[in-house]
Amino acid sequence: MKNILITGARSGMIYPVIQKLKKKYHLYVTVHTESELNSIKKLYKNDKNIECLKIDITKDLNKTDKLDIDVLVCNGAVAESGSLFEIPLDNVRKNFDVNVFSNLDLVQRVSKKMIKKGEGRIVIISSLINKVPIPFLGSYSGTKAALSVFARSLYYESKLLSSKVDIVLVEPGLYKTGFNQLAFDKKYDFMDYNSFFENQIEIIRKSENIFLWLFEKRSLNSITNKIYEAVTVTKPRFRYSTPFSQNLFSKIFNLFS
Repeated sequence: MKNILITGARSGMIYPVIQKLKKKYHLYVTVHTESELNSIKKLYKNDKNIECLKIDITKDLNKTDKLDIDVLVCNGAVAESGSLFEIPLDNVRKNFDVNVFSNLDLVQRVSKKMIKKGEGRIVIISSLINKVPIPFLGSYSGTKAALSVFARSLYYESKLLSSKVDIVLVEPGLYKTGFNQLAFDKKYDFMDYNSFFENQIEIIRKSENIFLWLFEKRSLNSITNKIYEAVTVTKPRFRYSTPFSQNLFSKIFNLFS
């Protein structure tokens, strides 16, 4: 039975993936805080193939050193929002620390054992936002662009290894999990005062709500199936981007922008 480590496993789009994987694989599912750990322990208390762990990927990655991991799913991420004209740099640094540097640190730690064993798979969860930047999500978009580039570099470098280590990139679009709304709302913690945009805040709020209502996918089936395929198939593609309509739009946008 293969061992799969999944970071950022609290909820959202990764939950239905875990439901499919737990039938055939042993899963290490990790969350950021003690309260989240208690929550997922209750959620998975009857699942013998699931081991719940509290791992802050910015501090506790040494906890992964003792684990035997066949497949790594890098899903841990946060989203900081705000105009790049005024977002506090500490927020941007936190965004890159969690989404980029911590994930790269984890990849390096886990891949060492994979290379020694001669095989393994690393699945990096990025986002289609790296191709179509959204106003006031520049920080988050930048982290996902970096992740996608890192994944491409890792993919080409992996071809030079004597070991078979698969590098797979997954780029989800907008799905209704609550993550996007929280991301948009974060900027109002500092935009409600002394902002270049203070006279437009209500217009921006309404526009964002309409945008999410129009474009967020309610069903998670497409992304669930893509991540499951990325983890389980014998010969995975390098890139899985979904949903189809949003991926198509990103290609058209980049063609004409």
